[in-house]
Amino acid sequence: MNTAKVDVLLGLQWGDEGKGKVVDVLTPQYDVIARFQGGPNAGHTLEFEGEKYVLRSIPSGIFQGGKVNIIGNGVVLAPDLFMQEVKELEKSGHNLKDRLKISTKAHLIMPTHRLIDAAQEAKKGKNKVGTTGKGIGPTYTDKISRTGLRVGDILDNFKEKYEAHKAAHLDQLKALNYTDFDITEIEKTWLEGIEFMKNFQFVEGEYAVNNYLKEGKSVLCEGAQGTMLDVDFGSYPFVTSSNTICSGACSGLGIGPNKIGDVFGIMKAYCTRVGSGPFPTELFDEEGKKIRDLGHEYGAVTGRERRCGWIDLVALKYAIMINGVTKLIMMKSDVLDTFATIKACVAYNINGKITTELPYDLAKDVEPVYKEIKGWQTDLTQCTSEEQLPQAFLDYITFLEKELETPISIISVGPDRAQTITRKQ
Repeated sequence: MNTAKVDVLLGLQWGDEGKGKVVDVLTPQYDVIARFQGGPNAGHTLEFEGEKYVLRSIPSGIFQGGKVNIIGNGVVLAPDLFMQEVKELEKSGHNLKDRLKISTKAHLIMPTHRLIDAAQEAKKGKNKVGTTGKGIGPTYTDKISRTGLRVGDILDNFKEKYEAHKAAHLDQLKALNYTDFDITEIEKTWLEGIEFMKNFQFVEGEYAVNNYLKEGKSVLCEGAQGTMLDVDFGSYPFVTSSNTICSGACSGLGIGPNKIGDVFGIMKAYCTRVGSGPFPTELFDEEGKKIRDLGHEYGAVTGRERRCGWIDLVALKYAIMINGVTKLIMMKSDVLDTFATIKACVAYNINGKITTELPYDLAKDVEPVYKEIKGWQTDLTQCTSEEQLPQAFLDYITFLEKELETPISIISVGPDRAQTITRKQ
């Protein structure tokens, strides 16, 4: 590991790839863990010592004592949900106040942002994007239109700023004919959250990260959601409102592109997606249901049923290319343990034309072209080293590495932190 660089960890599919667990496995090697984008719609599930934790806004390195955790400027933060999350973690004995720093330039999700989210989705009717309703899109909209409220504002004439923003939002809701609501209780908790946040260290995140690098400290940048949900390069408009790709780490933390070291790309051994939007390899049959049940594919935050399908190598190659991935990490390999045949999409058939490139509009007549691979039909959860992995599974790994032209360096064979195999490259 080059101590003068930051390594980046991000999802290569539609989110839910298992980033939380991987960050937790990788964090012992780093001094600083920094989250660079997204909001509390992300749910990173960590399981260890018989306990399950879901992190929404807090970086996944929080459980490693002595590590610095930074919430970067690219993140949007909901004070009430942040307070709830911290209190839950502190109940389980993790002291966060001396481990967590928050960028002054991170934007705040207001209670009225959630109402605008609901109003806009209701107006879209059948064309709705399927947001989590957490107010993330409207917060990023305010950021881009230069009318946002930021963490740094908490320390300077905050009440006046808040009331002005709230009044503007109420006018917006009136224009959307969305007036039947009462935010009294939510607002009360939200303002409590603002006071609670004052217990934490607010920092100029860009100086903090770059100074750590100057000191020779190792930094891991953590993304939320997945590459195919990136606002520029994902399956637009069914995307999130931020840059989930590697360049988002530069803009979401204030680091130069020449500071990027390894880029770890996380993928599942199959594919899932939550909410609306195109999904070429989606399965609507018993096999899809089997993957969902075996993989416990339900949203960590929302509990929503995830759509499941075979691995899509066209989309993965695209994700590897735009992120500059140097190492792949494959999650949930064990979910496919009982399948006699496994399929991988190696090309798309679009109106009779075979292509290995991602089209402009993924929603239009995209038919996956599959290659069938023999299943390993072995319980991988019991494997603790590469030597114990069955040959048929190793053949699947070799096939993927050849197709994706990138080494698979870590394999996850179960939900627990211990069920992780680092391969000898």
